[in-house]
Amino acid sequence: MENAYFITGTDTNVGKTWATLALMHAIKQQGKTVVGMKPVASGCTLHQGHLQNEDALLLQAHGSIQVDYALVNPYAYLQPVSPHIAGIDNPVNLDKVLANFTALKALADIVLVEGVGGWYAPINDQQAVSDLAQCLALPVILVVGIRLGCINHARLTHEAIFASGLACAGWLALCNDPTMLKRDENIATLKKLLNTPLLGVLPYQECADFDLLARQLSLN
Repeated sequence: MENAYFITGTDTNVGKTWATLALMHAIKQQGKTVVGMKPVASGCTLHQGHLQNEDALLLQAHGSIQVDYALVNPYAYLQPVSPHIAGIDNPVNLDKVLANFTALKALADIVLVEGVGGWYAPINDQQAVSDLAQCLALPVILVVGIRLGCINHARLTHEAIFASGLACAGWLALCNDPTMLKRDENIATLKKLLNTPLLGVLPYQECADFDLLARQLSLN
């Protein structure tokens, strides 16, 4: 494995955080230390006077070591809207994100950086999630929410990752729709169409068991 990866998804709410947490547990099961990072998060709540995001708190809690929240999530925005709108008064600065990422790399064997929204979701007036991944220069793991439309969204995102000049280290099928028809057939189609390894199929769960999900992954 590399020492850091960028986790993106085919859309918002496809399960990037659950996938990232499953990866973190799998890495820990291999005897390595890991920390998570969510540089940009919208839809935060106040905790002791500071904005914090539920997904970022999960990444912080499931890391091998405890790190300061501000290091995990330097840009936390109150409104659950696109970061370029939510953060109009405090726009994302990639230099700050890079500095936090560098600090985290010194603390653990592996750092997993979770994006926000989809690959081209804007994070400020001029840059998108793709620019964030390029700034960090990381191989990308693509989380595909297995639901109606996933084949088109997965192919478009996969092509966009390569167009950005970054390597796609693999993809994860996250089954987030219990009513999905022909789920296995859709995953089989994606295996044929995406020129990158399938790292695992994460089954649908009402409440996540991250150790169980981790055992569905093949990271070798």
